[in-house]
Amino acid sequence: MPILSAQNILLRLGGSAPLLDNVSFDIEPGDRICLVGRNGEGKSTLLKVLTGEMEYNSGDIVKRTGLRVSRMIQEIPAHIDGTVRDIVMGKVAAGSSAGWTGVKDGSDDGHHDSAAEAILGKTGIDADLPYDSLSGGQKRRVLFARAVAEDPDLLLLDEPTNHLDIPAIQWLEGIVTRLNCAVMFVSHDRAFVRRVATRIFELDRGRVRSWDFPYDKFVQFRDQALAEEEKANALFDKRLAEEEVWIRKGIQARRTRNEGRVRALIKMRQERAERRVRTGNVNMQITEAERSGRMVARLTNVSYAYADETTGGVPQPLINNFSIEVSRGDRIGIVGPNGSGKTTLLKLILGELQPDQGDVRLGSNLEIAYFDQMRTRLREDKSLVENIGDGQAYITLNGVKRHVLSYLQDFLFSADRARGPISALSGGERNRLLLACLFSHPSNVLVLDEPTNDLDMETLDLLAELLAEYKGTVLTVSHDRAFLDSVVTGILAIEDNGNIFEATGGYSDYEANKKVRDKEAAAAAKVAAEKEALAAARASAGSAASANAAGGTASAAKKKKRSYNEEREYNALPEKIEKLEAEIAERQEELCKPEVCTNASRIVELQKEITERESALEKAYERYEELDALG
Repeated sequence: MPILSAQNILLRLGGSAPLLDNVSFDIEPGDRICLVGRNGEGKSTLLKVLTGEMEYNSGDIVKRTGLRVSRMIQEIPAHIDGTVRDIVMGKVAAGSSAGWTGVKDGSDDGHHDSAAEAILGKTGIDADLPYDSLSGGQKRRVLFARAVAEDPDLLLLDEPTNHLDIPAIQWLEGIVTRLNCAVMFVSHDRAFVRRVATRIFELDRGRVRSWDFPYDKFVQFRDQALAEEEKANALFDKRLAEEEVWIRKGIQARRTRNEGRVRALIKMRQERAERRVRTGNVNMQITEAERSGRMVARLTNVSYAYADETTGGVPQPLINNFSIEVSRGDRIGIVGPNGSGKTTLLKLILGELQPDQGDVRLGSNLEIAYFDQMRTRLREDKSLVENIGDGQAYITLNGVKRHVLSYLQDFLFSADRARGPISALSGGERNRLLLACLFSHPSNVLVLDEPTNDLDMETLDLLAELLAEYKGTVLTVSHDRAFLDSVVTGILAIEDNGNIFEATGGYSDYEANKKVRDKEAAAAAKVAAEKEALAAARASAGSAASANAAGGTASAAKKKKRSYNEEREYNALPEKIEKLEAEIAERQEELCKPEVCTNASRIVELQKEITERESALEKAYERYEELDALG
């Protein structure tokens, strides 16, 4: 039985076409549903409708008795009074302005303290820190924890991966896949969707279509359905054109025996008028400048540290003794945890920051276009046209003169929208506008700081294709693993203590390399620990012998040792951990096979097996640490 059923929901804003046009779907217990659709299709609005925050014109939403629904909103509030613990435990005022909404049907209005305590401990954030002192990624983790702490039956998440670094996204994946409640989420992070979603809801032209497939299989079937729809529309339009020719012949159409044909034509005209055209794709092109020199930038033994009130005035290393030469045509991705110094590294490469130590040399004839994740380039007091044209009606792109309105239409902005204020734009539309500003100026070096936030998947695909064909140099900071894999040819990963690891290939190549390095480091640490323990045991034995020879009678306090059975268990755990990791990898690989993608029961079975083994793996690690602490 579904926990929530939407039946013929109609929502119309103003006199335009319905934003939600007789939408119907069911949500079952345990579903993990990704809601996909173009920017502006109404995904966030649909989530608000499900929580009751927004009224709809007609239709019904039937909820299971006592259903608890919790939603995390897309935008991060800049200010909330209270500590991390206050927010997660529900001790601050509720409401969407706090980044979450809790909606409960039934009499249970108490906070679920056990669920709150459990998720609070998993955030990895000091519970006593004030919310306002946190980074954007930390704030989102706290707001996610607050939504989960409501112990909902249905959890709604709007762009949960925005502002999160890759380790935090992977943490989020692990939490969401282990939740007992149903989850519906909006996300454009393809890797996250592939890992988490078991169903896809596509919101397209006001309608929701349900696909009981993982994401990649959904894309295949959706493209087939769109091709069939386009073919059917072409046949319909051809027949309509033929009937219009017939009606214009005059006298034949007025004969009694043809009145049925006339009525059919009127119905066809109405059907054609009501047809909603699918939103087109962005038509992007980069205005390229003359080629830069072969060398774009050279960093030699560069180090950089920062100090402020959060560090007590003590310098903390961000970049440590780093050297690199960036050449024309390189496409480099920069990754690392939030606050690790990714934007700082970009500014060092571009010469905008001077290093504490080392040397930075820039190449010749550089024309740099900078995409700022904070969108500071956009002037809020100006219209879209004014932001692009700087008061001019025409701009020049690769030697061709274009009207600003025509150029903005390439980025899916209508003439009315283009003349309007920026404040009316959604996050995805703002990013599209910033790309339009960026690409309207000649460049041979593109610097993109988190360009993927809020962009829909179709636009992300086009951006990736455009960057792949770009003849200049690309430097990008991104937490979107799929985007990095499709765009970059090298990775700069900021790791511990400001050390930067340089890897060839995309993010998947770096991640595979890191797993090998981590395994080798763990093996080396284990050998070193065993040698240290052996040396300590020998030293202890020597001390005991000396004490006995001297006639000493005091006995040394003994550290608790592992029992015989515990020792056997301790020795067997590394093999067990390795086996569980291999089994998880095998099942994740099987999920990607084409023959499995069409077998819904096998998909559910594999995902259950993965979850069980991940839980067992976590327990095995905990037990190993517990036994390892014993002498």
